[in-house]
Amino acid sequence: MTKLRKTINLVKKRLNPNLEYEGILLSMYDQRLRLANEVVDQVREHFGDIVFDTIIHRNSRLGEAPNFGKPVALYDATSKGAVNFFNLAKEVLLRNNDSVKKKKTKKKVTKE
Repeated sequence: MTKLRKTINLVKKRLNPNLEYEGILLSMYDQRLRLANEVVDQVREHFGDIVFDTIIHRNSRLGEAPNFGKPVALYDATSKGAVNFFNLAKEVLLRNNDSVKKKKTKKKVTKE
């Protein structure tokens, strides 16, 4: 966690002070592994609301799709990996919609 936070701060400091990020995405998750579950808990505890609710599970279809020159959504849209990415897309859209609503509300309040 510390390395990730340091990397983000370093990039902001040296390369792009205006850098903003959408959130932290957990991927290659295997729910059968105790360590994977502990990492999820630690990341959520450490980073809070910026961690996406959606987790990309380890899935063979995700690895196979590029070999066929296709995104997983076209290769096997019903696979767990594809469904995870569809859910991530929804979550990003909802977050951005909520963010736009909050900005509009703040502008209305400050104008009055």
